[in-house]
This record gives sequence, structure tokens and C-alpha cells, in this order.
Amino acid sequence: MIARDLIKDDVPPIKPFESMEKALDWMDEFRVSHLPVVDGNKYYGLVSENMIYDCNEASLPVSDLNLKMSRPFVFEDVHIYKVMQIVAELKLSVVPILNKQEKYIGLSTIKQLMSFITNTSSVAETGSVIVLEMNQFDYSLAHIGQIVESNDAKILSSYITSSLDSKIIDVTIKINRTNIEGVLQTFYRYDYNVKASFSDAEFEQDMKIRYQGLMKYLNI
Repeated sequence: MIARDLIKDDVPPIKPFESMEKALDWMDEFRVSHLPVVDGNKYYGLVSENMIYDCNEASLPVSDLNLKMSRPFVFEDVHIYKVMQIVAELKLSVVPILNKQEKYIGLSTIKQLMSFITNTSSVAETGSVIVLEMNQFDYSLAHIGQIVESNDAKILSSYITSSLDSKIIDVTIKINRTNIEGVLQTFYRYDYNVKASFSDAEFEQDMKIRYQGLMKYLNI
């Protein structure tokens, strides 16, 4: 999937001659904290709530803000992971998408990205999650897959997290089994460090406890 596939018309861009107050109203209405500033298909930059609040003059046009200081975007043909990278690095609620001529063609929102992550990481699938901690040089998805499959299970999705200043990584896998005791024992036998494991049943119980706690709080 590429950025163009994420374009939605749910959130309209603001025009440069429109007021900052209107921009704030739209941000509130569409539940975002950024809006692209566009005239026709010319993209000027991204306006944020904080930029407007710092200005203290919401009646002024958006063009009065220094938009050149905030002009993030992605080209329409970049992979969705690039979109996710920009969202994470710049803490954006929307990502403007431009064509090769740098003309504005639309945007993507956190909602679209979360939907993609949910679908591609098999969040909705029944199963369990295992987190393995290891040195990056010891990582082999093929070997991890062999261990899982030796217990009549399949890996539904996987991803790696790490720190820039460390050679230690966390490998998170989701498998299609709720009973993972055999899988865990096999990982232990091969000297894997199982950092954490979660089953759907445990997750549902945790959510039930949290819900009951919230209801108790609201009744105070």
C-alpha cells in the first residue's frame, strides 16, 4: 500500500485567506490538531493548534502564520511506512499528500493509519502475542517461525522494536493459538528470553477489570 491509497476526503484543507478561528473550529469538528493550508492545489504548509494559540490573534488569516516553518508532506507513491514514520517523528494528526509536481491531492489521518496497522498486524485475529528479547545479531525470523510451527501454530504478524543506542531488540509476534504453553516451553528450551506473553483471554480479563474500575470511578 502507498500513500495515495490512504487519501480520504473526511478532513478539508483550510485556505490561506481564511481565519485562524475557522481553522480551530474545523480542527475541533474533525478531531484533528493540524490542517493543510491549500489554495487550489497549491500546498502552503501545515497549520497546528499550537501555532494559532501562540499567535493569540485568531481573527487573522492563516496566511499570517509562518507556514514555511511547517511544511511536512509525503509524495503519493511512497510506502505507507514512510507516512507512519513522519507521523511518529513530527507527532502529526494529518499528513498532506502531494503528487510529483508538489501539487496537493489529499491527506491521510491517524484514523486511516490505525486502520491499516490493525488490518496488517492481525489485531482482530484470535490468538496470542509473544515478545522475545535478544541481541540483534541473533535474530532469525525463520528460526522463530520454525519453533512456532513445530507446535502446530502459525505466525500471523511480527515486528521489531529497538533503541538507537542498543543492540538489544524486542521481537513481537502474534500467533494463531490461544494456548501457547507449548510454544513458550520450546522458546525456553532454545534459550530464548521470553520478555512477555499475552493471550486473548488475559486481554479480555484485563479490559473487564479496567472497565469495572472506570465505572466505579464514574459513580463516585
